[in-house]
Amino acid sequence: MDRASTSPSTASAAGGISRRQVLLGGLALVGGTVLGPALTSCSPSPSATGTPVRYWHPLSGGDGITMADLVESINDEHGFAAEQTVLTWGTPYYTKLAMASAGGRAPDVAVMHASRIPGYAPGGLLDPWDTDLLAELGVTEADFPAAVWEKGIVDGKLYSLALDSHPFILMYNTDVAEQAGALGDDGLLQDITSPEEFLDVARRMQEVTGKHGVSYGYLGDGAQMWRLFYTLYLQMGAEMTLDGDTVSLDEQAAVTALEFMTQMLDGTVAASTGDYGTAVAEFLNGESGMFLTGVWELPTLAASGMAFDARTIPTLYGTDAVYGDSHAFVLPHQDDPDEEQRRETYRFVSEILKGSIVWAGAGHIPAYQPIVESPAYDDLLPQAHYADATANLNYDPEAWFSGSGSDFQGYFAENIQNVLLGQTDPAVGLRGFVDRLNSILAKPNPVTGT
Repeated sequence: MDRASTSPSTASAAGGISRRQVLLGGLALVGGTVLGPALTSCSPSPSATGTPVRYWHPLSGGDGITMADLVESINDEHGFAAEQTVLTWGTPYYTKLAMASAGGRAPDVAVMHASRIPGYAPGGLLDPWDTDLLAELGVTEADFPAAVWEKGIVDGKLYSLALDSHPFILMYNTDVAEQAGALGDDGLLQDITSPEEFLDVARRMQEVTGKHGVSYGYLGDGAQMWRLFYTLYLQMGAEMTLDGDTVSLDEQAAVTALEFMTQMLDGTVAASTGDYGTAVAEFLNGESGMFLTGVWELPTLAASGMAFDARTIPTLYGTDAVYGDSHAFVLPHQDDPDEEQRRETYRFVSEILKGSIVWAGAGHIPAYQPIVESPAYDDLLPQAHYADATANLNYDPEAWFSGSGSDFQGYFAENIQNVLLGQTDPAVGLRGFVDRLNSILAKPNPVTGT
């Protein structure tokens, strides 16, 4: 698809969306696959008597089970008739959602990653939330971390309402850490404040496990490469923006982050050629002491019965920062939404947020702060040990082509994997990534037509 040949048309006077706008979601997924079918369609409970709320999301596995349980309980307790449709995550989901919004077949509410909003809201594929109605239902800006709430705002309007934040974190085997002398008097992992300290702790854990100190899978996984890189980069106080004709970034900070990653991947501290599945298995089998991963792995580790804890990734370069994203509720565009139906949708979402202590069980940090500040959340371990990550959460640099499930992180992998394999100089790999992004930024933005 040649996105540079034309710009998106504007919506008709009647409030409809042009065929060009139908394609906006796909344009934000250049190089992606075709639509995937719905995997699951869950009917409301027999006792539900309210107006049906059509709810789409891409949550599967443990997340899908937790969400299904949460929706079922909300239906039962509050008389909703919410119907869940679960679609294939990634390109299929985002393309399907865009086409449904533009084709007049949009669900009442859907889940998107907050990092994808810049590729949807400006093109008219989403409707803004009415913050007055949310406030009437007990959901206000004051109930959310500032960065998480602000991420949903485009041109002064709220287009996404976060359910959670899911940061990149550090999990650790408490038995291995204890044997390595890496636990403090409080029983938690010792404070680590520099790259050298991190490597030292990892090497001590490697002496215990006999294999590796850290599990970090990255082969063929641009998201994994990016999550750690961007965390380290931001911890140097560096910034990256994609809102001009060229990328703006701190090249020295970026190279330093890549150099540390290659130093860690020396075959002793961490496997030099590990993929994500291997990293999970290694940590579960006690063959490493620490695991760089996302909060979504918590149910897997909890089910294994191993002794582990988790914390926000240590600040190695002086500035508190961590990479993350949010599952967020959005209102796919409807030309003439029914007022009663919309109110029921708002009520449904507000009750999901208020009941998100259940969602916290899957490892995610609820965005609705009354949950995080409750005694019940304090009792959730290890979740309570990394809840502070929301204070320093950072999303992908904003662009129509960035965000979870987009090709942005794939562009990173194309140029950086060989760096991590020790086959390309970090500065050369970084330049290739920057050149790839600059080639995109030099062309018209298909979402705004500029």
